[in-house]
Amino acid sequence: MTQEQALKIMKTGVNIYLTGSAGSGKTYLLNQYIKYLEEHDIPVAVTASTGIAATHMNGMTIHGWSGIGVRNVMGERELEQLEEKKYLWKRFEKARVLIIDEVSMLHGFQLDMIEKVCKRFKRNNKPFGGLQVILSGDFFQLPPVEKGKKQTSEQETLDYGESKETEHRSGMVYESEAWKILNPAVCYLTEQHRQEDDTLTEILNSIRSNNLEELHYEHLDGCIDRNLVGIKLTKLYTHNINVDNENKIELEQIEGEERVFNMTSKGHDMIVDILKKSCLAYEELRLKVGAEVMCIKNNFDKGYVNGSRGIVVDFEDDTGLPIVRLYNGNRVIISPEVWAIEEDGKIKASLTQIPLRLAWAITIHKSQGMSLDNAEIDLRSSFAYGMGYVALSRVRTLSGIRLIGFNKESLLVNPLVLEHDQELQNESYQNELMFGKLKNGDQTRLEEEFINRMGGTINSIQGSSLRKAKVKDTKVPTVLVTKELLEAGKNIKEIAKERNLTAGTITHHIEQIINEFPETIITHIRPSQKNIDLVKKANKKLKGEEIGKLNPIKIILEKEGHNLSFEDIRLSKLFI
Repeated sequence: MTQEQALKIMKTGVNIYLTGSAGSGKTYLLNQYIKYLEEHDIPVAVTASTGIAATHMNGMTIHGWSGIGVRNVMGERELEQLEEKKYLWKRFEKARVLIIDEVSMLHGFQLDMIEKVCKRFKRNNKPFGGLQVILSGDFFQLPPVEKGKKQTSEQETLDYGESKETEHRSGMVYESEAWKILNPAVCYLTEQHRQEDDTLTEILNSIRSNNLEELHYEHLDGCIDRNLVGIKLTKLYTHNINVDNENKIELEQIEGEERVFNMTSKGHDMIVDILKKSCLAYEELRLKVGAEVMCIKNNFDKGYVNGSRGIVVDFEDDTGLPIVRLYNGNRVIISPEVWAIEEDGKIKASLTQIPLRLAWAITIHKSQGMSLDNAEIDLRSSFAYGMGYVALSRVRTLSGIRLIGFNKESLLVNPLVLEHDQELQNESYQNELMFGKLKNGDQTRLEEEFINRMGGTINSIQGSSLRKAKVKDTKVPTVLVTKELLEAGKNIKEIAKERNLTAGTITHHIEQIINEFPETIITHIRPSQKNIDLVKKANKKLKGEEIGKLNPIKIILEKEGHNLSFEDIRLSKLFI
C-alpha cells in the first residue's frame, strides 16, 4: 500500500494499524495526517511508546498522556484515582483522535489499560471511548519490555523482548483484548524511502520473511572488517557501556581546546526530566575541533537531517557555535534547536541544545528511527529478536556498512511475528481493494461525515461545494455551549442527549462552569438533599490533601453502605 492510499483510508475515520518495513515512511505519514486534522480543527493526541519516538512528532509518551504511568494493573480503584486528576479530564474531553507510534514496544496488557482509561474518561463504552485510534509500528523491530527485568547500565536494552531461547507467547500488543475490540484496518506500507540500495533492501526483506539465502550471507560477509577509506563510521553497539567508553576515549585522544555547551530547559521539572531521558541531546555537550558528530535534528534549510554525519572543523568567533563539515561536503554552523512536548498547541516542556551527538558510537536501541549514511555494526552480542534487523536497516546502502561481526542467530526474527506478519499483509491487501473501490463522491462523503462527527470544520474537501460544516461553531469553547443550554433550563440528561455527549462529561462541564462563572443558576439540577448531606458528612471526615477529593469521599460512603456514583458526588459537591 502506498502512503497516499493509507492517508485516504485514515481520513475516513476508521481505526488504523499502520505498519511497514523500516524506512517505509510511517512517521512521515503520521505527521501528514496530524497536519490534516489540525487544518480541520480536529484535536489529536500525539503519543508514542517511547520518549525518543514521541519527540519525532512533538508528542508525549502514551504512558504520560493516558495517566497509566508505570502501573501494571488498572482496576476500579486505579481508575478512580486517575479521575481525581483534573488535567486528565481536560485532556480526554478535548481529544478526538489518538495516535500511538512505535506501538510494537507496548505490551498487550498496557494497551488494555489505556483502552480502559479512554472509556472511563470519555464516558463511552465504544472501543477507546469512541476515539479514532491510529496505531503505528513494526513488530520486526524492538519488542516490548519484559515485566520484572531490571535495567542495567551495561545493558541498555537488555529488558527488551524475548531472548532467542524463549518460546512462550510474548504478550505482543496485537494479542491484547483492546486490539481485538478495536479491530484496526491494516495499512501495510510497501514503499521504501530510506534504503537506496536494491541489495540491502532485498537482504532486509529476506530477514523479515525469514528467507535469508547463502548469497545474502555472502553479501554480509563482504562487509566484515571492510575498509571504508576516509570515513569515520558511526559504531552501533548492543550495549551502552561500549558506546560510552568509545566516545570518551575518542574525544580524549584529540588535542586542543574543549568547548562545553550546556542544555537549558523550561517547563515542569517532571516533564523536563522525562524529555531529557527521551531526547538524544546531551545535557552537557563536549566538543573539540576534529570531533566526529552526528546531527540529531532535521534542518532542511541548512542541508542536514537527523543522522547526518560530519566533523567539527571550527567554532564561530562571535557566537562560539560549532562549524561542522558534513560528509556530503556542506559546511554548516550548527545553532541550538528546541525539543518540546506539546499538548493542545501549548508547550508543556522544552529543551534547548546544540543538536549534535558524539558519533563514534551509539546503541542500536537509540539509533531506532534514524537514517545513517554509514555505520560500523557489532552484532556478535545481540540478545533479542529484531536487533540485527534494526541495526542494518538504519543505513541507506550496503556499501555504507562495516560489520565487526555477526552470526546467523543475530538476524533471526520472532517466529510468532513472522506468522502474524503474513496475516497483516493479507489484511492490508484486502483493505487496499475495498477502499480502492470507493468513488470520489463516496470518499468525500466519508471524510466529511468523519469531520462532522469529530466536531471539526470542512473547507472544500476534494471539490466539495461545502464551505463550512454545519456542525457547531468550533470557535465557541465546548463548556460555554453547555452553559448556554444549562441556562436555558435543560437538565443534565437533556444536555447530554442534545450535545451527543455522556452525562459524566456534562457534569464535568458544569463543575468548570461554576468555577469560572459562579453566578450561574443551577438549582434545577439540584440532587436530593439526602445525597448532598451524605457527601457533606463524608467530606468532613477527611483531612489534609484528601479534603474534597472524590475517591476518598466514595470510599467512606461505600464503607457506610451508600452507593453513590462519581457523578452523584460531583453534583452534590456543587451544592455544599
